[in-house]
Amino acid sequence: MILKKMFWVLKRHPFLYTTRFKLLSKNVSVDDIGSCTYNDTNKKEDISNYYSEINNTIFKDFTPQTDVLRVQNLSVWLQNNIKGGPGLSEPSDKALKIMLAGKGGVCSDMAQVFNNFCVINEIRVREWGTTRAPFNTAFGGHSFNEFFSKELNKWILIDPSNSLFFYNSGEETPLSVVELFQLIRKEKDISYKSFNDKKKLEVKSIQRNYLNPNTIPFLICNYSNKTYDKFLRHTRPYIPVFVTHFALYLLRKSYHYRFPLDDYKIIFSED
Repeated sequence: MILKKMFWVLKRHPFLYTTRFKLLSKNVSVDDIGSCTYNDTNKKEDISNYYSEINNTIFKDFTPQTDVLRVQNLSVWLQNNIKGGPGLSEPSDKALKIMLAGKGGVCSDMAQVFNNFCVINEIRVREWGTTRAPFNTAFGGHSFNEFFSKELNKWILIDPSNSLFFYNSGEETPLSVVELFQLIRKEKDISYKSFNDKKKLEVKSIQRNYLNPNTIPFLICNYSNKTYDKFLRHTRPYIPVFVTHFALYLLRKSYHYRFPLDDYKIIFSED
């Protein structure tokens, strides 16, 4: 227990947090993120069969025909069946089992699980995170997703931890991640709505994770579920997770962060 707590503290140490961003971050244009999807790196056959089993449960009664309705069903089911808890950093099948047992799972775990469900449902998806600029030790960041709606022909931000869409006030089409943060920088009116009637939306968390003016988004690219599953199965719980991640970085098998709206170096600036 003491060793586990020490690893948890090390994982969240500010030095490791900022070092990760210095190693993995890239400044890009909005056009540069157009081709980045989780599906390009992860195929159906790379996803554990356990996800297909749970997916059959989620859609046992019917399968919605549109991408929007399918991701809404996925998000609501996951939110209603996952209690949440400590962060996991486990192989994807084990992570999902722990989460469904009510023994763990934070927003990043939810976003990664959601990615895998989208892949097996043939929905283009990607994962985003937010941080503060300058770096703020009180804000641990937030993870969420974006999927491509063929019907609307656009990317749409979805937060599966909150079953949430954002909107330009007065409009009915949900916003993409870039659209949302561009509107925030212009101080435009933004609305948001949960599509899960069984869960109460925590307004403070929306302000904290998205609407704070010092919040900046980054896209997580090149995450190979198959690769991380393989390494985590052999290294957990023998070595700290950050050591595994650094090893994958040295092997050039790591994910990286793309910043389409901000220079990532402002994370390290002073107040």
